[in-house]
Amino acid sequence: MSAELDAVVDEAAAQATAMLGRRYQLPDRYEVGREKIREFAAAVQDGHPAHFREEDAAASGHNRLVAPVTFTAILGGIAQQRVFDEFLPHYDLSQLLHTDQRIRIHRPVYAGDILGCQIRLASFRRAHGQDSFVFETDLVDSDGEAVQTSLTTAVARTGGVIDEQLARAATSVMMSRGKPLDRITQMAENGSAAPRSEAKGYLPRPRRLHSAVCVGDELPARVVRLSRGDLVNYAGVSGDPNPIHWSDHVAGLVGLDSVVAHGMLTMGIGAGYLTQWLGDPGALLDYGVRFRSPVFVGSMEPAEIEFGGRVKSVDEHAGTATIAMRATSAGKRIFGRAEATVRLA
Repeated sequence: MSAELDAVVDEAAAQATAMLGRRYQLPDRYEVGREKIREFAAAVQDGHPAHFREEDAAASGHNRLVAPVTFTAILGGIAQQRVFDEFLPHYDLSQLLHTDQRIRIHRPVYAGDILGCQIRLASFRRAHGQDSFVFETDLVDSDGEAVQTSLTTAVARTGGVIDEQLARAATSVMMSRGKPLDRITQMAENGSAAPRSEAKGYLPRPRRLHSAVCVGDELPARVVRLSRGDLVNYAGVSGDPNPIHWSDHVAGLVGLDSVVAHGMLTMGIGAGYLTQWLGDPGALLDYGVRFRSPVFVGSMEPAEIEFGGRVKSVDEHAGTATIAMRATSAGKRIFGRAEATVRLA
């Protein structure tokens, strides 16, 4: 490693270390659109009617259309992109690897919500030539009440070790983007974190009865097919432009056999699998996935993912259950640890 490269790597680590614990916020708020909810639900193959029709949402206890659980990846992705662009410029985002995601749901996201976003770097670690980041993202509504808290673990490489051929390829195929008008800003040192209390006035109506759920019960299996068109559609709807999800050339340059499905796409499909079983998209309380193996999607043949689950534990006092979920594709487990806490009727 050259002295120049050493300096770049050290500067990148110093910038990340200086950010630890600091809280940043997006300058504008995100308005959740009814049609965007429908588009996202279709993209993650979540057919629960509460995502599409107000009368069906009302039947589940919601006064507006309900967004799928992973819908907020849109806003979280914007915040993380801004953080890297403005404060961590030495990292190569074309090689950013998303390894773990956990979402704590304080209340569902609804059409018409005006969401604010706060983000902080909760952890930073360097090992084996790569840097690991854990971002904590809080979403709050227009009243300042908590909506979701997510923990995202990602691994990135500094710009000093970017493959020039890969950089040229990525630049040539990715969409041109204008720079945002407003920058993400650091909050005051005494700025309070988003509240963690459960939202008031929300009464979930899961159809899965507590009395009918026992430890060891198996959830019915579901098989989902993913085509190249599904990946392109999700990339557009979610705002994730990484070309390894749709460009064979770029995927090959990073050592992949084919383009791969977005981790958040597979996680989103898994969330829909759980909420369909529950009967209410608002009955998912906590959901975490460790991404283990990629889902390769061929140019001519769709990939298949089989989802399954087992009731790991039941909390009779809280009226909740913990579900251990599994997902496999081409004979390989694509999730490592994957668990959800759900509310029962």
